[in-house]
Amino acid sequence: MQHSPPPTNAAVVDRVFRALSDPTRRNVLERLSLRPASASELAAPYDMALPSFVEHLKVLEGSGLVRSHKAGRVRTYELAAEQLKLAEDWLGRQRNIWERRLDQLDSYLLKLKEEEAK
Repeated sequence: MQHSPPPTNAAVVDRVFRALSDPTRRNVLERLSLRPASASELAAPYDMALPSFVEHLKVLEGSGLVRSHKAGRVRTYELAAEQLKLAEDWLGRQRNIWERRLDQLDSYLLKLKEEEAK
């Protein structure tokens, strides 16, 4: 059997953002931040068939944002917030880049204004 290489950080971040892109999945994460819950408990507020809802849970689990365990016939999901750190780090790097660029633009515009005033 051939094993695929471990996913790169970029691939993991992509999966996290894909999971976060859906309002249903974001809501599930908010609910799981309060306490673990079964698939049927998580699906209850939504007007969709359980198999459709389970697809959302698979995306969340595939992204590493949730983990599940099965006891008997009940699968319980819990938040695995460690993966959010990857997205947070990526966003932080982007914020730093744009803050630097905006500071450079601000300096440039101040310089132009000073030259114009002469």
